[in-house]
Amino acid sequence: MAAEVREAVAPLIGTEGGRRELSMGAGGDRTVEIDRLAEETALAAFGRVADAGARFSVLSEEVGLRDFGAAFPLVVMDPIDGSLNAKQGLPCYAVMLSLLGGPTVADLRAGYLMNLVNGEEFSAVRGEGALHNRRPLRPLPRTGADDFEVIALESSPRSLHGAEALVQRSDKLRILGSMAISIAHAATGGIDLFCSPMQARVFDMTASLLVLEESGGVASDLQGRPLGGLEVGFKVRTTLLASAHADAHALALEILAGA
Repeated sequence: MAAEVREAVAPLIGTEGGRRELSMGAGGDRTVEIDRLAEETALAAFGRVADAGARFSVLSEEVGLRDFGAAFPLVVMDPIDGSLNAKQGLPCYAVMLSLLGGPTVADLRAGYLMNLVNGEEFSAVRGEGALHNRRPLRPLPRTGADDFEVIALESSPRSLHGAEALVQRSDKLRILGSMAISIAHAATGGIDLFCSPMQARVFDMTASLLVLEESGGVASDLQGRPLGGLEVGFKVRTTLLASAHADAHALALEILAGA
């Protein structure tokens, strides 16, 4: 399905036609033509699965909840995570898919992510580990114990002050524009720490949170509270702190508490 979406939207990336606004999506953002085409392509693939006898539901960024015969398992889908990047022609955006057996983050069973620019894949199944490009994901070790080489943020300008203390303790800063890709690369250790000081939708985090967890990483909100009890949907939001390394996560919490 992800490969079909990638092929379908490629001609529209960074074009005036691709960024044409159509309506307000179920997730609360403006739907543009590339969003519509990506979702239509993905739902057609799920329709074929349902025609073969599977029963499930899909919660998607633009159309909302689509019933294929059962409330659960539930597929949570963002056909283009980082759609602002895609419509502006900035090369960092992805398909995000999660499978849930219930309504909360703790009910995550599987997650999948494809970077639609280069085909890079991340996936995880609960209890079975995580894969990066279909090989076991083994995070890079940290290079320093007392600070961060690279941190990544997802933030509005108004919320940046919430991460200022972490920025001051890092050598380099990255803002990729796709939460799913950013968290996944925190799982690889390529990014020491990912921080969202703004209240971001749990919906957008799900697949990458499972990849992070299954590769041994740690995630919480900025106060250190666990995320497992949060409901997965469009309305529930949280701050986020994520790292492949428990010591980096603990250091970040210490810095934020001191600030």
